[in-house]
Amino acid sequence: MGALHNHQQQHMRNPHFRKSALGAALLGLGLASGATAQTSSPTPISPKPGIATGSMTVTTKASTDTLAGADKTFVEKAAMGGMAEVELGKLAQQKAASDQVKQFGARMAADHAKANDELKQIAGTKGMQLPSALDGKHRKDMDRLQKLSGPAFDKAYMSHMLEDHRHDVAEFKKEAGDGRDADVKGFASKTLPTLQEHLQLAQSTNDAVQKGTP
Repeated sequence: MGALHNHQQQHMRNPHFRKSALGAALLGLGLASGATAQTSSPTPISPKPGIATGSMTVTTKASTDTLAGADKTFVEKAAMGGMAEVELGKLAQQKAASDQVKQFGARMAADHAKANDELKQIAGTKGMQLPSALDGKHRKDMDRLQKLSGPAFDKAYMSHMLEDHRHDVAEFKKEAGDGRDADVKGFASKTLPTLQEHLQLAQSTNDAVQKGTP
């Protein structure tokens, strides 16, 4: 045992032996660290929508409801007509001689303002901008009635309202039956009974003023 112990000490003091042992130890550490790196490499992160990764780009698709064709035309006409009804209703409250006509004008201004607000909300969800001023045709009607006053205004205004609401009822009936966009079609169906009531009121008020009934 003493001889074997002396032999091992001689090998440990030998410089060649120490270098070989050190190299073996380093080699072992290198292999161990390599194995650790392979087993602990992070899992690749999947690309998120809309972020480009290498040659592949993943995008998200956004859908936006839009109006086209007859539905869009209906909304444009309804918005313009409703705005004209409000302005003419206010004018009637100022210039009419008959209390019946004044009351009719107040009803038109209130009901059409409410309908216009609802239509504006629907148009907003479709990315559609409604007109903010009267077009040439409706401005011409406004200018013509502004020049009148008293009984002359009453007759001209109510005659115009009767004709206008006949046209409105026909347009809203068509959209309520044939419209493609569910929101616009629903608006037409909801507003139609009010317009039909307006038409009846316009007929009776027009009959009264044409006969000269106060």
